[in-house]
Amino acid sequence: MTVARIDVTIDRREHAAARSPQPAGRRRSVVILGKPTETNCALAAAFADLGQRVQLAAAIPPRLRQGDLALARLDVLPTLDGVEPGLWRLTRLERRGVHVMNGSVALFAAHDKLSTALFLGRAGVEQPRTAHLRDGSLPTFSPPYVVKPRFGSWGRDVYLCRDEAELRARLKRLRRRRWFRRHGALVQALVEPTGRDLRVVVAGGRVVGAVERHAQPGEWRTNVALGAVRRRVNPPPAARALALRAAAALGIDLAGVDIASDETGRGYVLEVNGAVDFNPTYAAGVFTAAAAALLERATEREYAVGADRQPTRAPVTIAQPATE
Repeated sequence: MTVARIDVTIDRREHAAARSPQPAGRRRSVVILGKPTETNCALAAAFADLGQRVQLAAAIPPRLRQGDLALARLDVLPTLDGVEPGLWRLTRLERRGVHVMNGSVALFAAHDKLSTALFLGRAGVEQPRTAHLRDGSLPTFSPPYVVKPRFGSWGRDVYLCRDEAELRARLKRLRRRRWFRRHGALVQALVEPTGRDLRVVVAGGRVVGAVERHAQPGEWRTNVALGAVRRRVNPPPAARALALRAAAALGIDLAGVDIASDETGRGYVLEVNGAVDFNPTYAAGVFTAAAAALLERATEREYAVGADRQPTRAPVTIAQPATE
């Protein structure tokens, strides 16, 4: 789509509720902060169908009020050395009482793969062994290795090194890259077999869709941008639980969790995508399910904040009559 901005108001709330359950809470304004991708446009339409006033914008409209919802869909930069501008605005919105989905810390933690590894490690979430390299040092774990940018996407500048000699040569060549000079590279242990993985979309603490991705013949990376094929799947309970734990570890509200399994069937979280693109292949009604889950989470946070603000009463002591 080439829509630069969407500003939709739906007044047929009864009709929308007949097609999808209307989340609890008042009718609020929803802003999706990001580019007009097909995913973002479909999310905007889903929020509108649920009776919300929706905008899709590259900049945050100033009329957002307390109780409104902002869904941050900022992506990594095409230069692979940071995140698109706007993270600082999210903190300002939170201070104004706007419900920010994918807050600044969570979104940064998802896009910065070093931060992702640290958050997952602190929560005990299964992931490949990981090292952050800037100089000529080597990881303490054995090859084969996967080398990738800290702020990477689309499978760009991701390399497979079968031994330490290949890794040294690759790191030497990467010194020409701006992203490497700024941030170094992330090196992970390869999870084999390669060429297939699972992407699970988590929204508001729920699994709303999943696909299995199969790489093209001769390609080990499973990025759709590199020609991988998606197939809808119902993820097994272990994979669902792993995806939910990964999203909770980062505190992110809408994300894609990439999971690979080794030859024993044990799953590992490879990445958490904070600006995940998805489509109806993931599940029937996936956008409605995601929007409803996010609205419900916003309502839950409203109740939680309201409960925290309830005045506490001092304990009352009733004097007992003296006994003879």
